[in-house]
Amino acid sequence: MQISSRFTLAVHIIACIDVFGDNYKVTSDFLAGSTNVNPVIVRKLLGQLKAAGLVEVARGSGGASVSRPLNEISFLDIYHAVECIEHGALFHFHENPNAACPVGNNIHLILDDRLRRIQKAMETELASITMEDVSQDARKLIDGNEIQRNQSGGAGD
Repeated sequence: MQISSRFTLAVHIIACIDVFGDNYKVTSDFLAGSTNVNPVIVRKLLGQLKAAGLVEVARGSGGASVSRPLNEISFLDIYHAVECIEHGALFHFHENPNAACPVGNNIHLILDDRLRRIQKAMETELASITMEDVSQDARKLIDGNEIQRNQSGGAGD
């Protein structure tokens, strides 16, 4: 099982809004260029993030902005905003275990509590990471890359 790429795309989008928002109008086309996905997908994600109160989007080509302080936006907030998990459950059980089989008849009793604990652990970890953490790392890496480019670009002059 794999969590949809919507989650990582949404994190990427919010990071771009934060990093570039002061210097550029951050539109769905701009974000599509960074994420390398279709602007329609970006707009859909922006709509979900907006509905969750994580971003604001100006009509037309007004651009997007983050609507809360980054330290108040957790990965769990983003996950809940963009992931479609049925009835709040991360794990989807196969539909018809064989009731005549001793394992099939008891598989829910065997797994349900364990799967709930796994989901709770994942959600606890998602809640502990904020977009401020991501933004700080992005800015350090961007600044470090700029320093390296300037040093290597100046060496041959």
